[in-house]
Amino acid sequence: MRERTINISMLVLAFFVGIIGTIVVYKFIPNKSVVVNRNESAVTITESNSLKSSIEKVYDAVFLIEASTRMGKSTGSGFAYKKDEKKGYLITNAHVINNATTVSITNSKGETFEAKILGSDVYADVAILSTDAKNVTKVAEIGDSSKVELGDTIFTVGSPLGSKYFGTVTKGIIAGKNRLVGSNSVMLEAIQIDAPINEGNSGGPLLNINGEVIGVNSMKLASDTIEGMGFSIPINTVMSYVERLEKGEAIDRPLLGVTISDVDNTWQLYRYGIILDRSVEYGAVLATVEKGYPAEKAGLQAGDVIIEIDGTKIEDTSYFRYVLYKYQVGDTIKIKYYRNNHIYETSVVLNKKAEA
Repeated sequence: MRERTINISMLVLAFFVGIIGTIVVYKFIPNKSVVVNRNESAVTITESNSLKSSIEKVYDAVFLIEASTRMGKSTGSGFAYKKDEKKGYLITNAHVINNATTVSITNSKGETFEAKILGSDVYADVAILSTDAKNVTKVAEIGDSSKVELGDTIFTVGSPLGSKYFGTVTKGIIAGKNRLVGSNSVMLEAIQIDAPINEGNSGGPLLNINGEVIGVNSMKLASDTIEGMGFSIPINTVMSYVERLEKGEAIDRPLLGVTISDVDNTWQLYRYGIILDRSVEYGAVLATVEKGYPAEKAGLQAGDVIIEIDGTKIEDTSYFRYVLYKYQVGDTIKIKYYRNNHIYETSVVLNKKAEA
């Protein structure tokens, strides 16, 4: 009987302790619960990792570029990087406005204006446009592409597939640096990104998390086995051409005075009467060598296969141009070449420049 009385007393004591504890918690400990107002117009959501402010810095500086050619119309993106009292200046890709008869630009408000091509360089894939100063309301801030690191957060603003999706923003990271990519005769050293870019994004800005331009989107790789790899020309490279292109000046590049072909382009080589040994697997074949030009003066002949320039292995014709165009008119380079089952070396003085 006594044991039963003690158990009842303990239960009563526990009951009152619970009540007292509840009162203490309610009175003296701050409420950690979140109250949501069901009225949707009153709900405010803030993301600590939002790019909203960075996007706002550049969004109105981005334009849709439309170039009319005799073959039709091509579209891309571009962005304003400078403005003075008379003109606004835009950067885009050379391939966006190539062979254009007229160029128009459309801003974030849907307003369309005329633009003029000041200068363009196909090998750098950079073009500079100008428009009336009043057409440019915001100028993008230029960053430093030498400071990008793998894994850095980036975003793009552009017009994939043209005007229908104008102003599309995509986000990703820096997936690779110093990538050599190209098509046809053009090869570029580029920044690799994993942010989705599509046709129409070309010429648009690649931006860091602070909204500073660190690149110009140029191309992507896509196939059934590739999810999508985007590439952007580093802004430091682009800006090294801007001043001359603004003035309409050509970018001086050395000229060897040769016609070149890839070693596996058997049909083109056959047309020039060149038959290579099967052991030749890489290099740039000299299909023709013009008299009086640097290559001929250095002793190079048609049929020679250039395999190195100053110790750099030459894989194909695109890489040959990429390496050669790193040099200036007036430089002297050493070329290693294959001829008649032997390897030779010669020095070439780059005393002629390519025409624009």
